[in-house]
Amino acid sequence: MSLATALKTGDVTALPSRRDEDWRWTDLRGLIRALPEPAPKFDGEVPAGPFANLTDGEILFVNGRHVATSGQGQVMGLRFVAATDKASQGASYALVVEPGASLILLESHEGRAGAYVTDVALDIAVGEGASLTRIVLVEDDAEAVNVVTARVDLAAGAIFNQTVLTGGARRQRIETQVAHPGAHANVRLDGIYLLSAQRHADQTTVVTHGGVDGVTSQLTKGMVADQARGVFQGRIIVAEGADQTDARMGHHALILSDKAEIDAKPELLIFADDVSCAHGNTIGALDEEAVFYARQRGIPELEARSMLTEAFVGEVVERIEHDGAREIAAAWVARQLGRGE
Repeated sequence: MSLATALKTGDVTALPSRRDEDWRWTDLRGLIRALPEPAPKFDGEVPAGPFANLTDGEILFVNGRHVATSGQGQVMGLRFVAATDKASQGASYALVVEPGASLILLESHEGRAGAYVTDVALDIAVGEGASLTRIVLVEDDAEAVNVVTARVDLAAGAIFNQTVLTGGARRQRIETQVAHPGAHANVRLDGIYLLSAQRHADQTTVVTHGGVDGVTSQLTKGMVADQARGVFQGRIIVAEGADQTDARMGHHALILSDKAEIDAKPELLIFADDVSCAHGNTIGALDEEAVFYARQRGIPELEARSMLTEAFVGEVVERIEHDGAREIAAAWVARQLGRGE
């Protein structure tokens, strides 16, 4: 069951539904009664992406088609642009980071049209002793349906750092599956979702530790307002024999409306001894005393709430090591909260 299968066959019964445990909060079959027509080839000019001034080169997909690759270097842009209203598209890309190499991938999913349906599949391999930092900024149309799935295979001693930033869509799921070898490999999976109106965002991760001595650190923070819905599903599996695994997961979120919703399912499945694993999950409202304190100093209530929310998710932003990407992320957070240009 997958959106990719449905797009290839036109069969909406292939869509995942609430009957599928991992999709019960992101039901596509109940939403999509008929798939839009396939997106046409796009011949127009595509404006620069959000990371344009930071990259050495760029790989561009428009309406599901690979249209250009320019330049190469240690900082690469990967863009997926939806440019046609009420159209469907699927795209796939494979990335290999050679042993000992280092790459920063600045990835953007750009909704420059309305009510589209998109599926993106990424296969990523990080070689022995190599390093990959993946920053993902997802800016979908409010009526779009978008599923992005990355399958990441790590070799011994590899480093994989990821941060996902999203404002949601009508239905949206950003999923990352990591095959972790242990063997001194290190994974950091972070995310921010800031949702308003009736937007929906699902951040799902699965990390499978298959060998001795691996590290995973995960921190996701979110905010939902109005009638928005946030979904966090984080699963860390420590297989038999994967001793000395160090795995930690945290999900923390704010609900700013009685009609908003957050569904969270952090899981640790441990089949090994001698491990250090923990997870935490908190969901609540803003500290009203802090809001009152700010208002006493002349800050309007809405601005005070935005400032406090910005500070709340700022911990995730500060974990981004690339200076330029961190600045883009901070500016995006400010805009989402009505504090930026």
